Parts: sequence; structure tokens; C-alpha cells
Amino acid sequence: MKIENLHEIFLASTGICTDTRRITEGCLFVALKGDNFNGNGFSHEAIEKGASKVIIDEIGYHKNTGETILCANSLVMLQKLATFHRNYLKLPIIAITGSNGKTTTKELINAVLKQKLNTVATVGNLNNHIGVPLTLLSMSSETEIGIVEMGANHPKEIADLCNIALPDYGYITNFGKAHLEGFGSIEGVIRAKTELYKHLEKNNKTAFINGNDPLQMLHSKKLNRIIFGSAQHECVVHLKDTSNELLVEFNDVTIQSRLIGRYNFHNIAAAIAIGVHFKIAAIAIKRAIEDYVPANNRSQIISKSGYKIILDAYNANPTSMQAALENFSQLEAKHKVLFLGDMFELGTAAESEHQNIVDLLEKEELGATYLIGSNFYKTTVRSPQIRKFENFEALRLALHNLAPKHGTLLIKGSRGMALERILDYL
Repeated sequence: MKIENLHEIFLASTGICTDTRRITEGCLFVALKGDNFNGNGFSHEAIEKGASKVIIDEIGYHKNTGETILCANSLVMLQKLATFHRNYLKLPIIAITGSNGKTTTKELINAVLKQKLNTVATVGNLNNHIGVPLTLLSMSSETEIGIVEMGANHPKEIADLCNIALPDYGYITNFGKAHLEGFGSIEGVIRAKTELYKHLEKNNKTAFINGNDPLQMLHSKKLNRIIFGSAQHECVVHLKDTSNELLVEFNDVTIQSRLIGRYNFHNIAAAIAIGVHFKIAAIAIKRAIEDYVPANNRSQIISKSGYKIILDAYNANPTSMQAALENFSQLEAKHKVLFLGDMFELGTAAESEHQNIVDLLEKEELGATYLIGSNFYKTTVRSPQIRKFENFEALRLALHNLAPKHGTLLIKGSRGMALERILDYL
């Protein structure tokens, strides 16, 4: 079937679905495959539950009744359909990638732009080869601008996602020590993330650049770029306070964000710069950022049982872990307690990077510290303030004896550690 004809079927449907547990009446079901599942086997169930058509890629599931659409590869067809739909809508797309802060920055940008524009942004962190096309296909003729988050843990993935989304604008949050198992080194991270810059350059599109980041400035020299940051840049944004409150100033407007941590300043500055470019009024930008409340275990501030808890347990890598520790050291608080979980996907660098964090903790003496996970368990610890637990269960059994009755807690670790479980035992 030609992509034009499939797009007509899509427009007549109630939307795309890839999970039979979420079928809606009249949707277009796409049978995808994974290591442990084959969506083709659920095609009949999808039709019974109300799907109008089913895209499959195995002839054994094909029906001549017109309900199934057979193609060579369902995933590739989904991606081609998304690109066709993106071109059909002819709306501007902003692509966001980077090692840390992608989702927070995307949420801030969306909050700012929707003050004036009808926006669609990536839901959560559905930022891969399936999530990006699904985001594009969730846009409609009423959408005025799209904000697409792009994640990657191997080279060429960002390039592939750019070829699907065809962004008009791009922003890289930073280059950090994330997914070293797939990228090999920080140099590999930079090469992979700047695939976005290469796409923008090739297609004469525009990048937003944090002028205070030397690496962003260096790798974007050939681009059409909008630079924000300090006094010599197009959008001037100042950090006014770095302790218990995150105060940001631009155009004589002061914004008090509910986010914490100096590391979030650049995320806010990017949202401001993009808002200014799209002519969002300063007072609306202020309102959007001040109203934004982090969720999903990202820099959340929680009060519970006498504790002030900084819950940052959605993800962790050496760069974000160090930034979180630096911020925690600046907080004016008594009885600081840290629960830190393993950082995943570091490959051969796992041993040295976990030891680097321990060495930093011993140097800074931030407070009582509890390390959880097999990687931290292998580190050499000299400080009596630091205790190690091989897994969460070992921590859980000792948890009632660890934390003071009142204190400020930092909980941070990779998603697989699920350290938000600690809240259940406080």
C-alpha cells in the first residue's frame, strides 16, 4: 500500500495504537515486534476490540477481509507514516536531546510555548524509534508547534530520529557521561548527540545554543544559531541565587522556579530563550515556569514524616550525580542524609565512575550516606559516614535505623534501582 493511502486511513481513524490493552474504537493498530513479543499475534484481538485496521508484517496473520494491511516491516511503516504526517501538517518541530535534563527541558519549553500556541510534546520520555513517530502521529491540524524529545544510547540513533521527525529547530541540553556502554567515551557521546547539529546544518535549520557551554559553542559554529545566556548573547538570562531557591532573571523579570539545583538553570534558560524567539510575553514565560511542578521522580520536593526529600530517582549518570551532589552541598540544612543508587549503562567505566563518586563524597562530607547496588558495593569506602548495601532489600532491612527523625534527604539513582521505594519505609 502506498504511504499516501495509508495516511488517509490514519486520518479517518481515531489514532495509532501499538498495545491491545489500550485499544480505542476505530484506531489503527500497528503490530510491532520485540525480543519477547510479536504484535502480529495480537492482530485478531485488536480487531475484536474495535481497531478499524491492523498493520502487520507476517503473511500468516493476513486476512483478505480488508481489516489487515500487510507490509514488509511494521516499525518502518510506522516511521514512514509519521514522517509523511509531519510533512502533511507542515508545522515547526523542535527536537531536544542531550545527556541530562532532556525531559525537564522539554516540559519547561512546552509549558512556555503553550501559553500562546497549541503544542504537542513527547509524553514522558517516549523518545526512541517508536516514541518519536508516535509523538508525531499524535499531532493534528490544530497543532501549531511540536516538541520532540530524542534519546539514544548508541551512535546513529539521533540521526535516524532526525530523519523521522525532520526538525526545524534543535537544542542539546549538554554532553555528559551517560550511556558510556553504548557510546564508549565522552567523545562518543559528543559525536552521537551532535548528529542533531549535523542534520540541522545539512537542512539549513536552526539550533538554540547555550552560550555558556563551550562544547555547544564549539560544535555549532557552522549552524544557524540562536545563542542565549550571558550579556553578549541574544537572550540574556541570569542566575540570581544558587542555594535553597532557584531564582532566574531576564528582561527585568524575576522568576522563582519550583525546581531546585543550579543544574536546572540552563534548562530554564533554554525554555526562556525559546519562548522569547516565539514571541511569548515575558509575564507568560514567568507564569509558565513558576507554575511548572516536576513529577515522575525528577527533582521532586516532597515533605513526609518530618523529612524534606529531594527525590531525583528517575535516572542517574556520573555527570548528573555529581551535579546533584554539588547542589545538595549548597543547601542550608541540618541532618543531611543521602541515598544513592547504582548508575547503569557505564560499561567498562562502571568501576572507576562509581569510585569517583565515593571519593567525592568522602572529600565533601555531605552527611550520612547510604550507597545501594552492586556497583557501589564494590567500591572502597574509608569514611564512617558512608555505608554500603548490595541491593535494595539489604537497605530495606536496615532502613528504620538509618535516617534521623528529621532531616533533608537526597534520593538519587538510575531508573532500574527504583529508589522511590524508600519513601514507603520512612
